[in-house]
Amino acid sequence: MFQATMLVLVIGLPFCAVFFLGVPAWFGVKMSEETVARIVGGTFILVTLAALALTGCVIVDEHHAKDIDLGSFYSVGEYSFKLTLVGDGLSATFAAFSAILVGVIGVFSRRYLHREPGFFRFYFLLTLFGAGVLTVVLAGNLDLVFFGWELVGVTSALLIAFFHERKKPVEHALRAFLTYRICDVGLLGAAVWLHHKAAATAMVASPDAPWIGFAAPSSERDTLLIALLLLWASMGKAAQMPLGGWLPRAMEGPTPSSAIFYGAISIHLGPYLLLRAGPLIESSAVASAAVVGVGALTAIHAALVGRVQTDIKSSLAYASMAQVGLIFVEIGLGWRLIPLIHIVGHAAVRSHQLLRSPSLLHDHHQLEQAMGGVPRLGGHLQRWIPLSSRARLYRYALERGGFDAILREHIVGGFLSVFTKLDNVERRVARALRSVSPRSNTKGDHS
Repeated sequence: MFQATMLVLVIGLPFCAVFFLGVPAWFGVKMSEETVARIVGGTFILVTLAALALTGCVIVDEHHAKDIDLGSFYSVGEYSFKLTLVGDGLSATFAAFSAILVGVIGVFSRRYLHREPGFFRFYFLLTLFGAGVLTVVLAGNLDLVFFGWELVGVTSALLIAFFHERKKPVEHALRAFLTYRICDVGLLGAAVWLHHKAAATAMVASPDAPWIGFAAPSSERDTLLIALLLLWASMGKAAQMPLGGWLPRAMEGPTPSSAIFYGAISIHLGPYLLLRAGPLIESSAVASAAVVGVGALTAIHAALVGRVQTDIKSSLAYASMAQVGLIFVEIGLGWRLIPLIHIVGHAAVRSHQLLRSPSLLHDHHQLEQAMGGVPRLGGHLQRWIPLSSRARLYRYALERGGFDAILREHIVGGFLSVFTKLDNVERRVARALRSVSPRSNTKGDHS
């Protein structure tokens, strides 16, 4: 009973905070910065305590999963959208460190965004983001995961475009949102196919796994299809190659949102989804190889490109991309606890680095003084690269692999060209139909 109460509190408190912030704003009531910060900060302090209590319950109960059914949100025929929450080692760990980081960002932003016109908007979106993340983490079925997944995507895009008075943040937000939507097709397709083949998307326990996960269908072909769809969905959220071009552009948002979204929590929801899909990935050698391949290529690409970036936030964005790529490799190799530890450690370190990024120049000067000159970074790596290849790799890194141009000109441009031609055909047909006189049609009918 206690564990079930903690589950409800962890997911319910953030939505209550969204309600208490949103309703007064809807009616035009303005709250002070102190009131807004206290509501959000107090909420996530309570969420953190509840998540830590949930983690303790999971440890004491020898990592046995606890699930509660809150009823159905929607039912029609044989389909039912179940509101099922689950508490196990994976969800409790993710919920605890997510709540801690959201709370830390809330405290940090109180001074960082002081007297910023969008102060309330930032805190409202931060709270909604926390609610979405905790929904994804504690969801007991893929339908509820999709709901939280979409909340995270919307809040991410809105915070990238936080400074909407400038053109570039809005463009970059639309790019990120478009990438999310294209990849979310994979999550939706996996849910539909699981309903079609297994009649449900609920997670089940496995004797060989440290936590519950999605059950593999009886057909190997169906298992591979669902695993690849979930991989596609996770690639968009985790900024894996070739879809990671939105990540450095997302740094147009405020530094606190960059720290929590693209350094700590949001970017790790892709690996979280793959950890839940562990039984599916382990059941298919092709799916495992695909996860390893995507992660390895992304890690190499991001490591090369990140070395030539001229601003700290872009460098940290590619560093995050590289580390998440390594986490993909670990998951594809069948490891479970190692990638979870990697996620928690990387999230904490990267969030701290992004919060400290405005002070980088000062820190760099101190480092130069301490070392007696400008440090040479990465010289040991250059010795292993032939002279004939260095120029090509440098150009590759400067052009970011050319993936942005390929996607823009050959993929997006190709679709736009097809749609333009279809639009022209439709216009010609419409003009031809309008040119037909009703009188001539009537005469034809009488004859």
